[in-house]
Amino acid sequence: MSIDYPNMKVLIVEDEQKIAQVLVDFLELEGFETQVLNDGLHAVETIKNGNIDFVILDLMLPHKDGLTICKEVRQFSSIPLLMLTARVDEIDRLIGLEVGADDYVCKPFSAREVVARVKTILRRIDVEPKISEDEIAYKHILINIQRFKCFVSSVEVELTPVEFRLLQTMLKRPGVVHSRDSLMQVCYVDDRVVSSRTIDSHIKNLRAKLTMHQTQIDLLHSIYGVGYKIE
Repeated sequence: MSIDYPNMKVLIVEDEQKIAQVLVDFLELEGFETQVLNDGLHAVETIKNGNIDFVILDLMLPHKDGLTICKEVRQFSSIPLLMLTARVDEIDRLIGLEVGADDYVCKPFSAREVVARVKTILRRIDVEPKISEDEIAYKHILINIQRFKCFVSSVEVELTPVEFRLLQTMLKRPGVVHSRDSLMQVCYVDDRVVSSRTIDSHIKNLRAKLTMHQTQIDLLHSIYGVGYKIE
């Protein structure tokens, strides 16, 4: 039995009991503790009140669907969350992770694949920036929110307000893909109408500034047809 994740509790919200039990068996073999809910009615309350460290959440659930649950959870928690879906028409939304999920797996899947995704997300969280009230640091990038300053390899880089908000948003959740629409909402707080090309232009300028002193290290990645991420 693995001891990499002692006392780490995974909440499985899945209405198909056979699938839920298989996930329980494989996760517990890796040392995780588990809890199962077979509908979405009390999922948000359980996450809010329970000692939960990770959530595996089915998209289609009785009483309350997974998208609604995920959106509600993201209003009060950044708990790592993996979505399960058999609905092809929701894949684009989940790839963009617009609902705040950390990743998704399509049904049918192997339980080993799900456990591997859980471990990958947890490893990513281990290297995520330590966020204080004033600073976010990730690899060779440091931003000071209160002072509105950005440092790349200890060298200060001047950013525009939009570039700074873009970088701040992506640094908070490295590895997570942000859709163009969600980035536009972050960057233009006055609700002005802008096109996705405007965001692309800001990203291009931001990438140039971030690689100015580290030409071989580009942490800003484009995900074709979806959006952008820092990793």
